[in-house]
Amino acid sequence: MSDLLEINPNGLYCPAGDFYIDPWRQVSHAVITHAHADHARPGSDRYLCASPGKHVLRTRMGNNATINTVKYGEHFSVHGVDISLHPAGHLLGSSQVRVHHQGVTWVVTGDYKLQQDSTCECFESVPCDVFVTESTFGLPVYRWPEPATVANEINTWWRANADSGRTSVLLSYALGKAQRVASLLDPSIGPIYGHGAVMKLVEAYRASGVRLPPIDRIPPRSRKI
Repeated sequence: MSDLLEINPNGLYCPAGDFYIDPWRQVSHAVITHAHADHARPGSDRYLCASPGKHVLRTRMGNNATINTVKYGEHFSVHGVDISLHPAGHLLGSSQVRVHHQGVTWVVTGDYKLQQDSTCECFESVPCDVFVTESTFGLPVYRWPEPATVANEINTWWRANADSGRTSVLLSYALGKAQRVASLLDPSIGPIYGHGAVMKLVEAYRASGVRLPPIDRIPPRSRKI
């Protein structure tokens, strides 16, 4: 029996269902694990993602992209292949793609994390025969502190800077990381500002129902805030 998924010049392909998962090039049907640029690329005819990630993917792919959504855990069939999306815990709308055909189940994780995160649904363990996993920080040397510990460190540092009249600057990737960091901030310490690239995605998160503290956009060409 041939593999349910295979690699070709366009990316990870399901021959039985005639669709791609996070394709590298423009294709007819793209199932997207999440909206980071190394997984979601513009130009495909149709996109499918988990419903919580629609606004984020729309921000990345543009208003003309055809984007369909399904709920987490909802099963649907494409040419006899059963597909469902399950939370990956990486960022808003991130999904593992479960593909089942002729008694065999594959799961493609995309990027994922196991820690609790108020900005997205937590990782779900999905039984499968073949597990295709990302492992950027898979080595056991990586042990991350708990989010509450990180939040306390950031807010303590910010409060000390504010008391000394200094501005605190946090650098993070515009999608996912920035919103997660923002969710940890204590707005009682002072005003929070975001770069324009971050704010477009903050708005997409809020449109999806994620609660974040008040954040003002840094004015264009401003030298001081």
